Amino acid sequence: MFTDIKNNRVKSSKKIIVGIIFTVIFLVINRAWSKEVPYTLEDRDRLIRVETKLEGVDKRFEQIDKRFEQIDKRFEQIERRIERLENIMMWGFGLLFTAMMGLVGFVLWDRRTALAPAIRKNKELEEREERLEHALKEYAFKNPELAEILRHVGLL
Repeated sequence: MFTDIKNNRVKSSKKIIVGIIFTVIFLVINRAWSKEVPYTLEDRDRLIRVETKLEGVDKRFEQIDKRFEQIDKRFEQIERRIERLENIMMWGFGLLFTAMMGLVGFVLWDRRTALAPAIRKNKELEEREERLEHALKEYAFKNPELAEILRHVGLL
């Protein structure tokens, strides 16, 4: 039993020692890599050149922004023109359909007024035909030859 406890203590102390060694090695390596670099005149000049280049890039971006604004204005103008054309087309189609409906109405009205005299004349002729037929039938009762003719034609 004592041997088990002793073995466990030895194992745990070995683990602690290995952990401490790895920590020390890590700190030494980290310190060796993290050297402080002094800021030189070359670095300052390089930074100035980068800043001047960035100012040039900023100017280019401003020019691009202005160009985009011009394009946006052109699109707005084109949209207004398209809206005007749409309105003109809608009015044109409305006028066209109104004119077509007016023409159809005029044709129907003209046909009715043009046919009215013909219908009236047709009624007069039908009434006259009926009167003549009636007169012939009455006379056919008095004249047998006429009655025979009317039967042959299919009027009696």
